[in-house]
Amino acid sequence: MTATEEVRRFFFTSESVNEGHPDKLCDQVSDAVLDACLAQDPFSKVACETATKTGLIMVFGEISTKAAVDYEKVVRETVREIGFDDEEKGLDFRSCRVLQEIHEQSREIAASVYGGRDTLDIAAGDQGIMFGYATNETPELMPLSHSLATKLGKRLTDVRKQGILPYIRPDGKTQVTVEYERRGGALKPLRVDTIVISTQHAPHTSQEKLRADLREHVIRPVVPAEFLDDRTRYVLNPSGSFTVGGPAGDAGLTGRKIIIDTYGGWGGHGGGAFSGKDPSKVDRSVAYMARCMAKSVVAAGRAARCLIQLSYSIGVAEPTSIFLDTYGTAKPDWTDDQILKVVERNFDCRPGAIIRELDLLKPKYRKTAAYGHFGREDDPDFTWEIPKRLQVD
Repeated sequence: MTATEEVRRFFFTSESVNEGHPDKLCDQVSDAVLDACLAQDPFSKVACETATKTGLIMVFGEISTKAAVDYEKVVRETVREIGFDDEEKGLDFRSCRVLQEIHEQSREIAASVYGGRDTLDIAAGDQGIMFGYATNETPELMPLSHSLATKLGKRLTDVRKQGILPYIRPDGKTQVTVEYERRGGALKPLRVDTIVISTQHAPHTSQEKLRADLREHVIRPVVPAEFLDDRTRYVLNPSGSFTVGGPAGDAGLTGRKIIIDTYGGWGGHGGGAFSGKDPSKVDRSVAYMARCMAKSVVAAGRAARCLIQLSYSIGVAEPTSIFLDTYGTAKPDWTDDQILKVVERNFDCRPGAIIRELDLLKPKYRKTAAYGHFGREDDPDFTWEIPKRLQVD
């Protein structure tokens, strides 16, 4: 450690929600519609939004496709798979109302993106900024606080669907506070300070049993023992009974969980949502590429942390700017400017090139819509999680 490096301890919190949360239900419906279109027509142009409230799901937006899709069937099947099969749980896939308001994509936008252009040289369909982030604090190069919050949410769903805790219901939220040490810009997670879980459950469930089961069957399999100590706090169903959930408890909208979708408050986010958008939308495809870029830098050992921002203008293929920050953790004899030049030589950031390199025309998006778009190394469809070997010369 040099004399100029600051050493600081602090607490940082990330949250997540599981697939029965109303907003996440909407994300999954929107991406299920996208997948249904791409399965028949890989060049479908989709911008599908979803809203839900008690007994109602509405899908709306702009879709231009050669596919013949029964949107209502797609909606009901997605709701069924999530687990909403009884109005007592917050929604019933059989009886809920499904409304549709879908029109074709604007011809003006289509002309600015595709008009007379080669496939690899299609332009951005909108202006915007996108971020990618990576950190060496976990094997998947994700922030530990966010990784644990996301995995706890996934485990809540697993114990419900596998019948381990059959009284658990689809809606739920998780939150994890980690104590970190920062030396210069590098981060080291020291311990888990607080775990918060709120889960929907069947009526007449004993809160004492629920809390004991959550510690044994949800927390214990997910949180490494070395991060837990006698000071770790467990805040489990702090409001007590939680039987009214899903759309019966809260309205849901596509795109309201963008921080949960990305890095749990770390790094940055441009503000654009992912779900329901085909890969020609740079909000989604460029955010995936930015993650691959940042992850490639950290995986190569060039830095302990890396943030990358790209910006685009509608009708223009090349990014208007690329920014890189390693938070002062760049490998000795490397500067951020040098690393950025290496990144620019190794990545083609035109939307068409990104679609080709990351194989984004496949119907693989529904599974991205819950439990995070990043850090999912166990699924080969998450192509942006495969670091690229950086050619320096």
